[in-house]
Amino acid sequence: PLDGTTNFIHRFGVFAVSVACAVEGEVIAGAVLDPSRGELFSAGRGEGAFLDGKPIQVSDRASVSGGLVATGFPFRRHERFDAYMDSFRSVFPHVAGIRRAGSAAIDLACVACGRFDGFWEEGLGPWDMAAGGLLIEEAGGAVSDFRGGRDFLESGTIVAGTRGLQPELRALIAP
Repeated sequence: PLDGTTNFIHRFGVFAVSVACAVEGEVIAGAVLDPSRGELFSAGRGEGAFLDGKPIQVSDRASVSGGLVATGFPFRRHERFDAYMDSFRSVFPHVAGIRRAGSAAIDLACVACGRFDGFWEEGLGPWDMAAGGLLIEEAGGAVSDFRGGRDFLESGTIVAGTRGLQPELRALIAP
């Protein structure tokens, strides 16, 4: 599927094709293609993460302090907007900036290669997160659902980042 469909329709160049393969519920391979930049992110469980065939890793940021994080609005779930804004207000004073590009797959790939230090969003489908989650794990980062569990593909909530930043980000956005 195309992630960032609204961006694509409006000719805003932040969209991606994101595919993953899972066996018995475990994602074992994934790729995110960013056609606008001509970049291909790929990962295999236990094999590392790559950008155009070159190894990548998450940033070395140990805390949310001064970090650049990304997020997405719960645009399909209007009833969650106030709760989302609470999480935004909680994170905002601690970071250097928050970005919202409109493609969770690209945002997750950007965490994996160190462009962003963290990411959170809710209301996503597994197709939005599966490849990106594996990319981050294979690049040395951490991924969980909002409660800290491994059920982000089922819950539609994801918090990702460096191993030092991710638990702190999750605590800031906790419902």
